[in-house]
Amino acid sequence: MRIFDEILRIRKNFFESVKNIKNAEQLNNVRVVYIGRKGKVSRLLRTISDLPSDIRPKVGQELNSLKDEIEDKLKDLGLKINPHHQRFKIDETLPGRRFFAGHKHPLKIIMEKIFEIFFSLGFSLVEGPLIEDDWHNFTALNIPEYHPSRDMHDTLYIEGSGNLLLRTHTSPVQIRILKNNTPPVAVIVPGKCFRKDAIDASHFPVFHQIEGLWVDRDISFADLKGVLMGFVTRLFGKVESRFRPSFFPFTEPSCEMDISCPLCGGKGCSTCGGQGYLEILGAGMVHPAIFKNSGVKGEWQGFAFGMGVERIALIYYGLADIRNFYNNDIRFLDQFR
Repeated sequence: MRIFDEILRIRKNFFESVKNIKNAEQLNNVRVVYIGRKGKVSRLLRTISDLPSDIRPKVGQELNSLKDEIEDKLKDLGLKINPHHQRFKIDETLPGRRFFAGHKHPLKIIMEKIFEIFFSLGFSLVEGPLIEDDWHNFTALNIPEYHPSRDMHDTLYIEGSGNLLLRTHTSPVQIRILKNNTPPVAVIVPGKCFRKDAIDASHFPVFHQIEGLWVDRDISFADLKGVLMGFVTRLFGKVESRFRPSFFPFTEPSCEMDISCPLCGGKGCSTCGGQGYLEILGAGMVHPAIFKNSGVKGEWQGFAFGMGVERIALIYYGLADIRNFYNNDIRFLDQFR
């Protein structure tokens, strides 16, 4: 048939045209004419779909065979024209490339240290959604509608979603745990949180928190102090701790915990602002409204606490700027290898 005659003609013309090739430029011109994007073989390959179905396989086989034959011939000619040319050049005199093994991010290191301590105290780990609704993030946690944290300037709401937002803390998981589990429960809840903060040495719009919750029949404030004092001693070593009265809508009574500055031993330095102490977390006894909103009834009571992982890491490593954790500066990160 005519198509097979055309294939034979192209093969004959190709081998005639390469007999007198003397340089790489001529070789490339022949390549373009025959197997380039608009070359003779490529043109015929595009017409296969227009042929009768009974001869398409045979034509395709012949054309692909011709294309392979042309490529092999051009490769051989290329080596003859330039015998030192290789498709992939390797300079065997160069030293080998060094491959760098990855390592954990400093925030990951701190989180794993915290996990290990609370696991040894009988806590288990749970996680919750990053996208929350208004009820779990605010209302169920005893945060009323007029609270400033609900303002668009403080919270990242999802446009067009009604009442969905990026969670501002890990505390909503308290509600989910108490709704779906019968006490006693002892859990820690790590995860990312989001607030519309300015970026400076101590603030970032994305940060990590670890929430803690322990609910049982005989839990008291003394248990809260014992757990947290044991935690800071195991993480920071021998430090002094103190509890100051504070306010959180979802705990009553509430407190903040400080530790003596690990860098100056409580004497006062630039890191602790000359105070000798550093705030590390907030805590308190679970507010009765939380139990009510979660549907928990009976003689249950408990405590909750929350800490910023970045803040703990800054104190642990003696750093001053939270942005170091997110700038991806290899010179900074390599210190934690």
